[in-house]
Amino acid sequence: MRVGTFEAKNKLSALLERVSRGEVIEITRRGKPIAELRPISPPKVCVPKFGSEKKLVKFISDDFCEPIDDFKAYMPE
Repeated sequence: MRVGTFEAKNKLSALLERVSRGEVIEITRRGKPIAELRPISPPKVCVPKFGSEKKLVKFISDDFCEPIDDFKAYMPE
């Protein structure tokens, strides 16, 4: 479907409804295409598998929870 900028401005809600149903709408200015309204693709969701990172950590120091010396100036006293 093609619509001019004036019509797109005045009927944006209706056009977005059509786009949400999968339609692609071309917006024109003086008969020349300048933009497209199209549905966005759903974001890819990465679901981590439990235990998939178990070989990543090789060693955790005994003082792991101790404050880092570089940040002592920022720590409350």
